[in-house]
Amino acid sequence: MRFSTLVKHPADWMTGKSKDNSVVITSRIRLARNLSGVSYPGWAKKAERKSISDMIFPVVKDLPEMVKGFAQDLSELDSLKKQVLVERHLISREQAARGEGCAAVVNRKQSLSLMVNEEDHLRMQSISAGLRLRDAYDLLDGVDKQLETKLNYAYNTKLGYLTACPTNLGTGMRASAMLHLPALVLSDQIGQVLQAVGKIGLAVRGLFGEGTESLGDLFQISNQSTLGESEEVIISRLERVIQQVASHEKNARIKMMEEEPDLLTDKIGRAYGQLRYAHMFDSKEAFTHISIIRLGADLGYFPEGTMQLCDSLMMEIQPAHLQLYAGKELEPEKRDVIRAEIIRDRLQNTKPPANVILNKEVTSPDAGDELPIEPSTE
Repeated sequence: MRFSTLVKHPADWMTGKSKDNSVVITSRIRLARNLSGVSYPGWAKKAERKSISDMIFPVVKDLPEMVKGFAQDLSELDSLKKQVLVERHLISREQAARGEGCAAVVNRKQSLSLMVNEEDHLRMQSISAGLRLRDAYDLLDGVDKQLETKLNYAYNTKLGYLTACPTNLGTGMRASAMLHLPALVLSDQIGQVLQAVGKIGLAVRGLFGEGTESLGDLFQISNQSTLGESEEVIISRLERVIQQVASHEKNARIKMMEEEPDLLTDKIGRAYGQLRYAHMFDSKEAFTHISIIRLGADLGYFPEGTMQLCDSLMMEIQPAHLQLYAGKELEPEKRDVIRAEIIRDRLQNTKPPANVILNKEVTSPDAGDELPIEPSTE
C-alpha cells in the first residue's frame, strides 16, 4: 500500500465510526520489545541500527496481518509525510525524528502499526474505536507471539521483557484510552478528576502522549507500571477507571442540560457560528470549537453523523495534513486560513443547533469501582 492510499483511506477509529465513542474515542495497546545481544537504538551507531532494521523489517512485513499493508523505510519519507503519520498516531514523534535505520509497517485497516528502531528495537501498537482494550490487546498479542518465534527477544526471568527505559520493564505494555471530556472541563471538575486518576497510579497526557497538551478537551489515560503485574490485571484496572471517568463526564453533560440549558446552548451556538463563518483559526482555537460541536452532537443539537464529522475534522486540520492538502509547506498564518476554509466547507451542510429536550438520566457509578472523587455540586 502506498502512502497516498494510506492517507486516502483513514481507519474507522480515526473517523468516529463506532456506535459508542461519545466519551471514550479510542483504546490503544502498545508493546515494547528488543533483540537480545545488540545495542538499543539510542546507543547503536548508524550501521548497527541499519543491521537491526534489516533483521526485523522483513519479518514484520511478512506477517499475515500485514498483507498489502504500508511498509516503509522512514529515511525514504520526507519530514512532512512522517509528520502526517504522527498526526494519525501511526508512528511516534520520537520515531519521526530519528534517522537512518528506522521503519514502519501499518496494516490496511490502520488498526495495527509496528515501529522498528524507535526507543526500542520494536514498538507495536493496536488501536480500536471506543472502549475496547481487550480487543486491541488480543490482536497485538497474536502478532507478538508470532514474532517471538522468529526473533530472539531480550527477556529476563526476573525482570520480564528488557526495554530501553526501565519504566517499561516487565510486560513492556502500555494500555491507554483517548477520552473526550468537555463537560468536565466546562464545569471545572476536570482538575479534580485527573488528580484522582493520578493518585491511583495512572498517567494523564495530551493528544500526542507524553509532554503534549490537551487539545479539544482530549485526554489520554494510561498505566504507568509494567513490572510485577500481568497484562490482564493492568487492563482490568484501567478499564474500571476509564468507565468511571466516562460516567462522570456523561453525568456532567446531563447536569449542564438540566441546570444551565441556556448557557450550554449559547456555547454550542457560538462555536457553530465561529466555525461556519470565521476565516482564520489556529489549531488550539479550532479544536476548542470542534470539541463543543462534538459535545452538542452527542446531546442531540445536531443531526446524526455530526460527531463523525468532528472526528474527521480533528485529523484533517492538523498542520501536516493541511500542508499535504495544499501540496506544499505553509507558514502558520496560511495554515490558519486553509484550516478555516476546510472547516467551513465541511460544515456547510450542517444546520444550526436545534433546541433539545433532556431525555437522559443521570447514572451512578458502581460503588465498588468508584474513583476517590466527588463531582462538584455547585
